[in-house]
Amino acid sequence: MQIVDTHAHIYHPDETAYPKKEDPLRPPEGTGDIGHLKEEIQASDVGRVVLVQTGSAYQWDNRLLGDTAAEQRDWTVGVCTLDPEAQESVTELERLVGDCNVKGLRMEPTKSRYPMFYHPGASRMWEVARRLNVVICAHIQARFLDPLAKLLSRYPDVPVVLDHAAYPKAADGVDSETVQGVAGLARFRNLHVKLTFAVTGSDVAYPFEDMHPIVHRMIEAFGPDRCMWGSDFPCELWLKKASYAEHLALFSDALELSDGEKGAILEETPARVWFE
Repeated sequence: MQIVDTHAHIYHPDETAYPKKEDPLRPPEGTGDIGHLKEEIQASDVGRVVLVQTGSAYQWDNRLLGDTAAEQRDWTVGVCTLDPEAQESVTELERLVGDCNVKGLRMEPTKSRYPMFYHPGASRMWEVARRLNVVICAHIQARFLDPLAKLLSRYPDVPVVLDHAAYPKAADGVDSETVQGVAGLARFRNLHVKLTFAVTGSDVAYPFEDMHPIVHRMIEAFGPDRCMWGSDFPCELWLKKASYAEHLALFSDALELSDGEKGAILEETPARVWFE
């Protein structure tokens, strides 16, 4: 099995070459760069990685993401993040796709007093994504699931991945509004879901048993052929309660998935979406 990690954030220690935004979120010293990522994937027998732009450190500046995805194109692809309200984002997406091995666009709600996910700028970017055969990564909370549904209905031919499944939490239960809302979106066949929420949504230590029913509910709703795993690298920053190897072991072992489910979630589905 050639495991695909669909969610790794990348950092660089040289803040002159790759300046961070004001008041950035940094990983612990010595973690988060491409060398560290290579160590983690080699130790866990992961073959390919989807690099996701680190907005909390670099905001709309995709230079590190683009340079890294281009330099490591034999085993990575990139997902950029662009300001949907900026007209120049269209040409920048075209450049990143054409020159930098970028395959995805992460879309978030606007950062205004009244944030929106479905608005004219978002529609413009979804139109460009359709033209360029780019995967949309919807990074939203549960309150934006209805606007996402409208976009999924309007653009049924655009492949979409729901980042972190809109962040369900064990404390809210398997019948929570978030879980039910996400499961309801499984009717849109162009939507896939990242099963990257089990550690952050849990109130207990590994193997995070309070989240197992929610993970299984997502797999039941979407089917393994529309589910994918991601590490949340660097785990020292984004997970804290689990190492890279433990997050992978949750799916390869602790959840007691069938061989078919593991094959689809860890390899076949992400390989089809991101690398074909």
